[in-house]
Amino acid sequence: MASVDILQTLGNKYSAEILDATDEPASAQELSDELGIPIATCYRRIDELTEHDLLELHDNILSDDRRRIKVYRRSVDEITVDFDDELSVHVEDRSEVTNKLDEAWRTLSEG
Repeated sequence: MASVDILQTLGNKYSAEILDATDEPASAQELSDELGIPIATCYRRIDELTEHDLLELHDNILSDDRRRIKVYRRSVDEITVDFDDELSVHVEDRSEVTNKLDEAWRTLSEG
């Protein structure tokens, strides 16, 4: 993925806030409420972040009123921007250990 594309995505209003808030899985509505983002804008930012592999669909849960709700979580732990010789962006994905621990916790909490 091009460094410029990542920077443009991160530069969009609310993108960084959404990534920061999705260390733990959250739905678009939860993010909208928590961060004070209009819901349509929240969905647009989620789509952009997902398209650039910075956010991922974590689960598709069943709500109390029996509707499916998509829950998202960031797929990165760190993003580093370097301007030394030329623009470069290094994205550090969430570790496999972190993903497995999250999955184990989710399984235990459902039971």
